[in-house]
Amino acid sequence: MYTIEMAYARMRELQDLANRSRAHQPSASRRAEKKHAAKKR
Repeated sequence: MYTIEMAYARMRELQDLANRSRAHQPSASRRAEKKHAAKKR
């Protein structure tokens, strides 16, 4: 059985991984900034 708690724990896990990889890869944040800039136009 897959519970909300399990899904939430997994989501937090992925979020932590994403935050960690973002901190170690400045190029990833640069890509994100370009994407946001393109949306504004």
